[in-house]
This record gives sequence, C-alpha cells and structure tokens, in this order.
Amino acid sequence: MTDVLDAPADPILERRQAVQAAAASSLRRRKLGSRLALGVCWACLLIAVIPLVAVVVYVVAKGLPAWNVDFFTQPTKPEGIAGGGVSNAIVGTVVITVIAVVVAVPFGLLCGLFLAESDGRFATTLRFTADVMTGIPSITVGIFGYIAIVRNFNAYSGFAGAFAIGFIMLPVIIRAGETAFRGVPRSLNEAAMALGARRATVARRVVVPTALPGVITGVLLAVARGLGETAPLLLTIFGNQYLQWNPSKTMEALPILIYNYSSQPYADLVQVAWGAALLLMVVVLVLSIGSRLLANHLGKVRR
Repeated sequence: MTDVLDAPADPILERRQAVQAAAASSLRRRKLGSRLALGVCWACLLIAVIPLVAVVVYVVAKGLPAWNVDFFTQPTKPEGIAGGGVSNAIVGTVVITVIAVVVAVPFGLLCGLFLAESDGRFATTLRFTADVMTGIPSITVGIFGYIAIVRNFNAYSGFAGAFAIGFIMLPVIIRAGETAFRGVPRSLNEAAMALGARRATVARRVVVPTALPGVITGVLLAVARGLGETAPLLLTIFGNQYLQWNPSKTMEALPILIYNYSSQPYADLVQVAWGAALLLMVVVLVLSIGSRLLANHLGKVRR
C-alpha cells in the first residue's frame, strides 16, 4: 500500500491537468472575445446589407407603379403620347443576350476545359488574359466594339451590342468553367482512362456532366453581369423606340432606356425608367439566386 502511494505521478496526466486549469482560467476572457468578434461580424453584415435593402426598397417603391399590362406589351412612346411601355427594350435585351450567350458560352467553356486539363505556358498565358479581361472597364469594351463592329460595318446593330456583351461575359465563363472542371475528382478521370476511354471521351462523358452544376452557376452569373452593362450598349446599338427583332438593325435595350429616360424632364418618362430599372433588377436577382439554388439541386441529384 505504501509503494502505491509513493509511486511517481504520471507526467502526461499532470500536463493534461495543467492545460485544463489554464483553459478554465481563460474561459471567461475567451468567451468575451468570441462574443465581441461575433458582434463586429454582425455589425459589418448589417452595414453591408442596409444599403442593399435601401436600394431594393427604393427601386421597388418607385418602379412598381409603372408596371401594368401596357408596360410589358407596348413599345415606348414619345413624350405627349399616352400609354407606352418597354416591350421593344425587353425584346432587344433578350435578342442581344441570347446571341452573346450562344457565342460566348461554348467558346468560354472550351477554354475553361482546356485550362483545367493543361498547365503549360500557353494555358498560363490564357488564364492571365482571362483575368485581365475580367477587370477591363465596360466603357473600354464599348469603345472596342464600336471600333471593331460599328465603324467597320458603318452601322449600329444588335450584333455589335451582342459582341460587346459577349466580350464581357467571356472571361467570367472561362474562369467559372475552369474552377468547375478542376473540381471534378481526378479519380474519375483515371478510372475512365483505365477503361480505355480517350481524353476527349473522358472530358465529354465524365468531366462535363460532373461539373455541370458549377458550369451552370458560372454561366448564369455571367449572364446576370452582362444584362446590367450600359456603357458597351451606348456605343454599339444606338437605341430604337420601335419594336425590332432584327439584330442587324439598331435596337433598344433596358439599360439604354433607363439611361436615356432617367435624365428626361418629363415625369412619365422618368416613371418608365424606374419601372425598367425594377424589371432589370428583378431579372438579375432571379438569375443570381436561381443559379445558386439550381447548382445546389443538381449537386444533390448527382450525389
């Protein structure tokens, strides 16, 4: 019995007890620091959310009275003529965006797939170029579209606007596509290649379907960004108060209509501008939120 009492203490147990004692002595201070940090985070979140909510509420309050059946079905009317809407701007925006998406999405996803599968000097240069293009001011893109399309063909057109919007969307699609494709586990590639599949088949049948949620998210976010650009359209499509489906002619678009009508001295035209701003904001919000919800849904389906 005496030998058991005189046995040396366990050093591991002593260190554990010392750590527990130190943790207990600083528990109150650490909890206070955690609460302060959380409070600062919530305050920063509140500061960031208040302007966003204020803008949304203000645009809704100003733009909602302009919404009626004629607003969505009638083209714009000059000052002094009752009625009118923004159907010509809606059609122009849809046509220009569809053309830009049809051209930019396949090319951007192919570039993203190439960047995900390659790490050579050319891939590094292409990746750097896409990063630089992402930061180019939209007015610079508009000037480039004006020089490349409008001056060479001597005409403003929907094609010129689609070219400028597609140029803005392209780097976003490239980088989003690369990120989505790189997120595919390498084990899937290796398993498919071990079965004798070619790299092109692996990319088409394995990589692209697996990365589809991220690809869709990137494409929708790129479309949301392109929809809100005004400067490139100012220099490429000129505007048109009549309904126009032909993209080789001058067209109207929601950003151009908002820019032109918001500075008019007539209350009814300013009201139309607020309604168009609300419509554009709703479309962008739906695309931004819908892209994330769709990506989460596709991700759960894949799992």
